[in-house]
Amino acid sequence: MLNEQASITKLRWIMSELRDPETGCPWDIKQDFASITSHTLEEAYEVVDAIEQGDFVELEKELGDLLFQVIFYSQLGKEQQHFDFDSVIAAICEKLIRRHPHVFAQASLQTDEEIKANWENEKTLERQQKNQQKNGIIEGSSDLNHLSILADIPKNLPALSQAAKIQKRCSHVGFDWDNMTDVFAKIEEEVQEVKDELEADSLDKKALAEELGDLMFAVVNLCRHAKEDPETLLRQANKKFSRRFVGVEEQVNKSGKTFTEHDLAELENYWQQVKIQEKQG
Repeated sequence: MLNEQASITKLRWIMSELRDPETGCPWDIKQDFASITSHTLEEAYEVVDAIEQGDFVELEKELGDLLFQVIFYSQLGKEQQHFDFDSVIAAICEKLIRRHPHVFAQASLQTDEEIKANWENEKTLERQQKNQQKNGIIEGSSDLNHLSILADIPKNLPALSQAAKIQKRCSHVGFDWDNMTDVFAKIEEEVQEVKDELEADSLDKKALAEELGDLMFAVVNLCRHAKEDPETLLRQANKKFSRRFVGVEEQVNKSGKTFTEHDLAELENYWQQVKIQEKQG
């Protein structure tokens, strides 16, 4: 096997060898589903980072690392007789074919809106079937109506992505603003409520935190209506700020003074200089 050409078969063999109770790697042997989830998240973010950097050499490596996470979970599933890699592949093939009737069947879905609506409808049916199997509900029972459309949104999603997913689900059943004007009005309302808390005679930190959360949720809604991913937008803003701040640091170093020896007006001037240089270059 060691000399065979690289393939999924070889990767699965490597995984089984790493998990061998007698000759495997001690670290791999002691892992379980829960213990490797943090590694999975890390690998997924490294894939995204490589894409955003346009580094396709690194992306190739990071995709391999992410694929290995799937192999690892599949090996654990096989050992515990829950599932294996073949059943994982079978499940995703079935799902993709079923969710794309306009490609693999005779359904006529022409616009992005029709395709997205069909996708959400299929996911709704999947949630109902999952709930039915879990609770032993008889098909056609009215109890299916109690299944929340938010039921299977992952609790460990990054908060911005989770907020966008919650809003998307609600929008699919008509619980959404019709236009940007209403979205902006909601943001302005939340801003005012934050101001009210800050200007109160005595600061209620719990109430302020709640209003700040509401404001962030409303801004995520604006991103969604603008058809932008809030998680991506904030990452991009983080990178832009960090890049510009490095420029401010360079200006501070050139001045021969420390940060604390500058007042805010001087630092703001450096910031504006960095922005001008970016536009020119």
